[in-house]
Amino acid sequence: MQSSLIPERPLIISPTLAATIGLEEAVLLHVLSELMVHRPGIERKGLNWLLLEQQELLDALPFWAWIDIRRVQKNLQDLGLILVDARTDCDDGWYIAINQRHSEDPATDLRQAPVPVDPAPAATSAKVALVAGGRTASAGNGSAGYIPPDWQPGEEWLSLCRQHGVPDAFARELVPGFVMYWRDRAQSRFSWGNAFYKHVLREWRQEQTRRGAAELETTMSAQWQPNQDAIDILCNAGINETFIEDAVPEFVLYWRERGAQNGTWNTRFIEHIRRQWGRYKASVIHDGVPRPISENWQPSAEVFDVLRLAEIDEDFARSKVPEFVLYWRDTGQPQASWNTRFLQFIKYSWARRLDAGAATGLTHARDKQSADRGGQSLEATFRRFTDRSWAD
Repeated sequence: MQSSLIPERPLIISPTLAATIGLEEAVLLHVLSELMVHRPGIERKGLNWLLLEQQELLDALPFWAWIDIRRVQKNLQDLGLILVDARTDCDDGWYIAINQRHSEDPATDLRQAPVPVDPAPAATSAKVALVAGGRTASAGNGSAGYIPPDWQPGEEWLSLCRQHGVPDAFARELVPGFVMYWRDRAQSRFSWGNAFYKHVLREWRQEQTRRGAAELETTMSAQWQPNQDAIDILCNAGINETFIEDAVPEFVLYWRERGAQNGTWNTRFIEHIRRQWGRYKASVIHDGVPRPISENWQPSAEVFDVLRLAEIDEDFARSKVPEFVLYWRDTGQPQASWNTRFLQFIKYSWARRLDAGAATGLTHARDKQSADRGGQSLEATFRRFTDRSWAD
């Protein structure tokens, strides 16, 4: 009687295969082999190629998102277990083949290899034989074992390393250290070939990184100068070129006194200049030293933020900048913060503008009454327009 908890045909996964290449990889490989059994494919160069579209894989693997399927598929490609050929007339379709060719001699056809654990598909059992390369674990016995002292990687693993640009000499140089490490740890594995393959790729990437860093290293000398690329990066960040040039002798002296010879000096110089420029800008803005106003002075963006909070029109404030600069250049007085002084000026001018608009009628009345007093009216008007109490 079929259980209601299992309403469809279950997936049967080989434990040996899952332990060898990973559970997710074994699941996807099993599903692909099942699809190839029940669907016609294209025979090409001894391989059976099957056209699969994105929705078909999602239907066959409903427990995975598309990003998970692509990730596991990439892992199988890296292991050399499947081949993928992008379809040219469809953006979401691929020709996929299990990397196993038919043999003319049935005795040598890996698809006929017996499976010791469960009746997994023939193509899946063949992959156990391929992935379990090494002398202590194979599809024949389906068990894990310790690495022997004379272990050597199989040709299939060296071939996979070559696909990533790893020279055979580099891979073989890692064998003694790899064997010694795992014999000291006394751990068993189903596939020492797979472990060695991953170890070689990791070491090769680190070697490429070391080589790249070595190629970028230059010698520190009294004549050292940053290259043009470093200068361009700093200039694009808004740093003054004269500031950069002035910092070079100090940078060279510092590292020569420390006895440093080789290093990625351009990178260090960029980091040094960025730090120094940040400190310089902060000291210029917040040092509190009174300075005369410059001819092209402009208030900072924070000033207009404060004015907006006070509901003062920004265009009105900007229109007052020339008058403000002209007044203080004529006086020649230094100030510690021109932004603060400008805020006071604008608030005072804005208040006078509001008062003038609200009391226009009263002003005319007072002027008419004071007209009889002769020169007193002119004197009061002059004092009103020359008021500079905001500058005290």
